[in-house]
Formats: sequence, C-alpha cells, structure tokens
Amino acid sequence: MTAALTRPRYLDLETFARAAGAHPDLVQRLVVLGLVDATRAPNGEWRFEPEQIPVVARVQRLRNGLALNYAAIGLVTDLLDRIAELECNRPIVPTRGGKAWT
Repeated sequence: MTAALTRPRYLDLETFARAAGAHPDLVQRLVVLGLVDATRAPNGEWRFEPEQIPVVARVQRLRNGLALNYAAIGLVTDLLDRIAELECNRPIVPTRGGKAWT
C-alpha cells in the first residue's frame, strides 16, 4: 500500500467544485467567463489548481454580498488585484511625529 505525501497538483471538476463549495455548473460558467483559471486534460476534462479555490470564494462573496453581475465581478477582482499589487510595491514614506511630512 502506498500513500500520497503531497496534494495532487490538479483537481477534477467535481472535486474542485466540492472543495470550493460551488455547483460544478457554476464552476464551468466561471471558467468560461474567465473568472477562474482551468486547463483541459488530454481526455477533455477540466483540471483546476487548488489555488483557484479562494478565487471561487471571492467571486461568490462579491456576487452575494454586492449583488454584482459576472462582468462587474471580473472588473472588481481586477481592480482589487491591482490595488493589492500597488500597496505591496508602495514606497515607505518617512514620518516625523507620527505624520507624513510630504
């Protein structure tokens, strides 16, 4: 008997949907809309990286919390990603007395 010591690199549609807490039809729709990344296996089945699970959760939060349509969700996620990137690369401004001096 052998046991896997690492997580599988890719998940099939059913496994991915279950892990993301979404219906497989919704996951397929998100892939077609370009909101979730997936590849096709040689047999034609969708393959998902586990890192895409939080992406589905984010889409569902935006859809349920803000009642955004999928086109708007794509725009909002792009903007949120860009903001996060800019904040990571933001230069540190020296402060004097707890306030920025620029």
